[in-house]
Amino acid sequence: MTESAPNGAAREKLWTPANVVTLVRICCVPVFVVAIISPWPAWFPQWSDAETWKPWIAAGIFVLLAATDGLDGYLARSRNEVTNFGKFMDPLADKILVAAALLALVELSILPSWVALVILTREFIVSGIRMVAASQGVVIAASWYGKAKTVTQIVAIVLFIIKDSVVITDPEGVLHNPLYLVSWAVMIVALVLTIVSMLDYFVKARELLGFTSASRKADRAEVVLEDAVDLDACRVSAADVVAAAREARKTVATAESLTGGMVAAALTAIPGSSAVVRGGVVSYVDDVKHAVLGVDAGTLARCGAVSGEVACQMAQGAKDDLQADVAVAVTGIAGPGGAEEGKPVGTVWLAVADAQGVRAELCRFPGDRSEVRTRTVLRALAALKASLDGRQ
Repeated sequence: MTESAPNGAAREKLWTPANVVTLVRICCVPVFVVAIISPWPAWFPQWSDAETWKPWIAAGIFVLLAATDGLDGYLARSRNEVTNFGKFMDPLADKILVAAALLALVELSILPSWVALVILTREFIVSGIRMVAASQGVVIAASWYGKAKTVTQIVAIVLFIIKDSVVITDPEGVLHNPLYLVSWAVMIVALVLTIVSMLDYFVKARELLGFTSASRKADRAEVVLEDAVDLDACRVSAADVVAAAREARKTVATAESLTGGMVAAALTAIPGSSAVVRGGVVSYVDDVKHAVLGVDAGTLARCGAVSGEVACQMAQGAKDDLQADVAVAVTGIAGPGGAEEGKPVGTVWLAVADAQGVRAELCRFPGDRSEVRTRTVLRALAALKASLDGRQ
């Protein structure tokens, strides 16, 4: 979401509901620390069970603050208000909360300091790897290891907060406190996942960090060569579409979202394409889909931009507005972010509008952002060719 700056440049809206929730979470971390460390039960002599309730109240505050992590993410995505400030503050808020809890447990002699050291060291290392990757324009996607690590860490911290705060050194005493065993079992799982998720980042960033061997560099060259083959395939397919349109004496048009004009670029790269290509519309945002292509605002709100209904209206709008015989439209999620429930990265809806009507198909493309976009271009060109040949 952006606002207009005085000089005419686009400026992100800062105080979104999601960012407010994130900042409130950070500001409430001291409340949790006071609840778990301070001797506040002594301040309420009339409350005889205050000492008993102290760890449970602290655990409740911690769980509430941890749960808001999902809330601010939901608000940002549902309101289309994902900001750079939010991307920076959200993971920082999580790290502050976990670090505060670990240090508080160490302060109370409930948790050994080496456990906190392992977890916090992992966060520093991963943050450093991400900084190196970002400096080179590379995004390292989080794996399920990291998500599982976060969940188990939170569960383990809650268990350590509510378990008996007295350090048990007698083996027989442990048997009388099963929560002690459960707490350590979950914490060990969290530590294993912490280390595994850190190693996963190392593996993904081994080339960026200079750990690539000569054989690995050869493999990378093969990947680049495969990408070149894909680009050649796009040129061949585009040439076939132009030839088929000439033979059928028909014109074509495009409406593109995730590909940003790549389909039209492939077609217009063919000599003589001006005789059959009417043009293309890059409708990267919903406002353009609605204002230029005539996509119904209610459909956008109800079905979402990545849907068959929107793809069909995009194709029909391009066909009508550009006065073409055949139009193709694509809308989808190229990644690495933007995935929604039921719509993972690689989800693409494609629609074709011609004299026979409008029809859409759902595609699931593997690969990274570049591969998803290239595969979408190939599929869109194939759909245009099929329509020109009289096939559906």
